[in-house]
Amino acid sequence: MDPVKRASVGARGETHLEEQVKDWLRYGEDLGLAPYYRDRPLLHAIAEAASLETHRVTTPSDNSSAAPAAIPSTEAAMMGAAAPGRAPASPINVEPSAPQKYAPAAAILPTTAPSLFEAIERIAGDTLPRIREDIGDCTRCKLHKARTKIVFGTGNPNADLMFVGEGPGRDEDLSGEPFVGRAGKLLTDMIKAMGLQREDVYIANVVKCRPPENRLPEKDEITTCSPFLMRQIDAIKPKVICTLGSCSAQTLLQTAQGISKLRGEWFDFRGVKLMPTYHPAYLLRNPAAKPEVWKDLQKVMAVLGLQPKKR
Repeated sequence: MDPVKRASVGARGETHLEEQVKDWLRYGEDLGLAPYYRDRPLLHAIAEAASLETHRVTTPSDNSSAAPAAIPSTEAAMMGAAAPGRAPASPINVEPSAPQKYAPAAAILPTTAPSLFEAIERIAGDTLPRIREDIGDCTRCKLHKARTKIVFGTGNPNADLMFVGEGPGRDEDLSGEPFVGRAGKLLTDMIKAMGLQREDVYIANVVKCRPPENRLPEKDEITTCSPFLMRQIDAIKPKVICTLGSCSAQTLLQTAQGISKLRGEWFDFRGVKLMPTYHPAYLLRNPAAKPEVWKDLQKVMAVLGLQPKKR
């Protein structure tokens, strides 16, 4: 063929090839594939990372038959970030039934996991004397180091109403009985206003030993001691639990909500109606909150069929 003619045919072929390439590039743009051929350094880094990840977790026995490793989610996110405005595509070569080729970042607990107290098994035939015997001269947490007496609980072992506070104070630590100081006297008045006596109800705390300087019990102390409270509740089987203050409400309800948001509302606690209200010690500092507590107690009285004490 004439050299001039051959050059002309070659030029037309190159033009045709160039047009084909442009068509493919436009097609790739329409499909959102531009990052794979434009951002070559990123793709190269991704390929290297995927290769290293596969090499790290693949055992020698897997080398002969292993399927192509899926691109880890972090690299898939990098790819998605390289195409602004586009949703990241699903990771390549990922099938639900395929064995995992790289370790998961972390284990995630299900949101339906049982709470601390739902996980505690009930003990058939449990009694308050048996629970106290099991506590013994307790040294399970650091609170035992400064205590005088263990403050177990007091009242009717078959009570319909149970009050739960946070922990003993100085007076309780000395006497071994819950709620005997100024706050205890106010609680006694509250109980009498409901038409009951202290001997008609049961009173206990989340922890059985006094926290130093009357501070709130710490998480590890609550975790160690509160299972005994749970056993007390199961043994007494009250119809209503009235929690006093934020600590007891948050502990039993497994929540971080403050008492001002919880008080006055009914909650179910393992089949028992639970009413949070303010702690008597708070009422001593804030007498204006007493009417709010009385409203809460009236709701408890309505459930238990109680009549207020006649003045």
